[in-house]
Amino acid sequence: MNEIRTADSLGLSREDLPNSYIGRSVPRPNLPKLVQGRATYTDDVVLPRMLHAAFYRSPHAHARILSIDSAAAMLVPGVVRVFTGADIAKVCDPWVAVLAHLKGMKSAPQYALPLDRATWQGEALVAVVADSRAAAEDGVAALEVTFDPLPAQTDMATALAPGAVVIHPELGDNLAFQRTAVQGDVEAAFASAHKVVEARFVSARHTGVTLEPRSIIADFSRADDTLTVHLATQAPHMIQSVLATQLHLEEGRVRVICKDVGGSFGIKVHVYPDEVAVAAISRILGRPVKFIADRFESFGSDIHARDHVITGRIGVDAQGKILAFDIDDLTGIGPYSVYPRTSAVEGNQVVNLCGGPYDFANYRCSTTVVLQNKVPTCQYRAVGHPIATAVTEGLVDMAAHAIGMDPIEMRRRNMLRDDAYPYTSPAGMRFEGLSHHASLAKLLELVPVDRIRADQTAKRHKGVYRGLGFAAFIELTNPSPFMYGIGGARISAQDGATVRMDPDGSVVVASGVTEQGQGTETILAQIVAHGVGVAVNKVRVVTGDTQNTPYGGGTWACRGAGIGGEAALQSAIALKDQILHVAGTMLQASPATLDIMLGEVVDKTTGTPRISLAEIGRVVYFRGDTLPKDLPREFVQTRHYITKEYPFAFTNGIQACWVEVDTATGMVKVLEHWCVEDCGRVINPMLVDEQVRGGIVQGLGGALYEHCVYDEQGNLLTTTMADYLVPMAAEMPEIHVGHVETPTKESLLGAKGAGEAGTAGAPGALMNAINDALRPLGAVVTEQPFTPARILRALDAI
Repeated sequence: MNEIRTADSLGLSREDLPNSYIGRSVPRPNLPKLVQGRATYTDDVVLPRMLHAAFYRSPHAHARILSIDSAAAMLVPGVVRVFTGADIAKVCDPWVAVLAHLKGMKSAPQYALPLDRATWQGEALVAVVADSRAAAEDGVAALEVTFDPLPAQTDMATALAPGAVVIHPELGDNLAFQRTAVQGDVEAAFASAHKVVEARFVSARHTGVTLEPRSIIADFSRADDTLTVHLATQAPHMIQSVLATQLHLEEGRVRVICKDVGGSFGIKVHVYPDEVAVAAISRILGRPVKFIADRFESFGSDIHARDHVITGRIGVDAQGKILAFDIDDLTGIGPYSVYPRTSAVEGNQVVNLCGGPYDFANYRCSTTVVLQNKVPTCQYRAVGHPIATAVTEGLVDMAAHAIGMDPIEMRRRNMLRDDAYPYTSPAGMRFEGLSHHASLAKLLELVPVDRIRADQTAKRHKGVYRGLGFAAFIELTNPSPFMYGIGGARISAQDGATVRMDPDGSVVVASGVTEQGQGTETILAQIVAHGVGVAVNKVRVVTGDTQNTPYGGGTWACRGAGIGGEAALQSAIALKDQILHVAGTMLQASPATLDIMLGEVVDKTTGTPRISLAEIGRVVYFRGDTLPKDLPREFVQTRHYITKEYPFAFTNGIQACWVEVDTATGMVKVLEHWCVEDCGRVINPMLVDEQVRGGIVQGLGGALYEHCVYDEQGNLLTTTMADYLVPMAAEMPEIHVGHVETPTKESLLGAKGAGEAGTAGAPGALMNAINDALRPLGAVVTEQPFTPARILRALDAI
């Protein structure tokens, strides 16, 4: 009779077992490779007969292409060929990025290179292929392209107004998507409210600024009709499917290889037209073609995000009970929805997540997604979460101030009880189990509130303005097929892992999730080491190769540990069972009396070593004739995992931010920051803390510095690191991280996700801290980034 597997029986909550790696801070096994500069990024790959591509990019936000003269370019030494949109369209189909479950969504067909019209400044229009990147760029410089400039629709506020420039006339207007969620009687709730607070919130466009830019090498072989693509991507199998579809290839004849990746943050989970063009060019020429975006190109072609203007109101009774939220979100997404995940998801997430941590009955939230002549926007770290959190938490703080209640007490009175789950939110989101009150209690253990308030009062008497702000948040992770599958996109919600024991007793795990610098390889090694019973340094991890890993969804929405990790655990358990079955036969003992500890089969009761895995491997692989003929001996096990009960494994947490605002200059200095997060079972505390801290830095960066600025004609003005500011170590405070663990019951591992929590709550906590500092002066800021000029304007100083 098979043993019933539970988390306790697997020792997942125990750190005292010799080979228990769950909950242990194990250093990343790939660190020596990374710090020694021995990683293999896409640009490090050199193939025989390889060519290089460079792109002529539109100087206009909107223009008709009248002519392309490539004669001079073809005379440049080293230039092989020039490709226009029409050339690429002969082998590559256009795509339309809509999802069936986003009802009424519209987007125009998008080609790898446009046929006759440029729709944003920076759009790739013509490709020049040469034997070196320098020659390709010289060829681009020699192109003569003439345009008929067209009026550009850059302001999302007027995108649907009469007389607006309709970017794609065949769509009828610039409306891409609209959704409204309503529950309860919102107007009646506001009519009965003791206080109603209204505000307007703005979240500015920013982008990912990954250390490694987008990069691709496409290698089409005419000999066997196969396409091998080296690509810095988060989702190799998704890209395999897309390239096969667009280029009319069998999916099995497309191989996507993703080795080391220098950061992604969602930037590298999309399909980019210039990258598809490179694959099409390789198919036409039958030679490898490489394209590496430079930083200037990245600002004008990497997806942007967070372009939102939101008006919101909250109604509360005299005791501070939240009665209703009413939210209107407007977001601009560029001229096309991005394939295949669509650009409506961020606005859709605002509808799903506003009000998330709180218990209230009446809700109305709408999002309006419009087209504009700017760089396309799409999913970026913590999709929609920072916007929804900032709006919700900003309104909660304002309501607390309006009724004279402490903001901590306001949250304590309104947060969903920790024993209220399962629970369905007013937006229709089903929560399995969250811990808002436990997280708040943990945060208050970390944050010296009384000392900070005393310091705040004392400093104000000296003309120094400091503020403490809070932001509770929820984060969706471990997405089920609900996320994309029901919409028709070929994006896998399941993931697989193959775990194998080699003759020396070492273990190899191949996984569909990918390493992007966040530590996926580390947690997979820990999980498999724990599941099999070997030392973690005896586990090797293989990821990022569609030909050599089980089919999976890749890395996005914090699904690496929760989905990929569970598949790895199940495979490891199956391999352990098989090893013990063979060991029992060899030792003439019942497998139930045996266990594996640090690579040794031991007596389960006494821990006495009986035989090493290396000896078992030697016999099975090389002297199988000594074993019973009918003994199963497959030391390779594959398992797949998919969530089934809930659409997401929601996590939660709360952050606090302590700032000082210089009222003479408008400068904000972040003094200290805290975050308590509940990501289910913590596999590697050090990695989780790194992810939370990194997310906080990214969230603070977007709230203080980062902004993709355009002029009225749609010209992007922030195109270098000199004018697009990112947070540096000197600007960042001490960041304290704490944890509450509420494991999901959908898996043995119990892990949720941790990668986006820091980003989700940081902007809201910072905004509330700034406003807490400015409150005695009657100033409020709600437009990100919170630049000195905006703070000075709020103070009526300029």
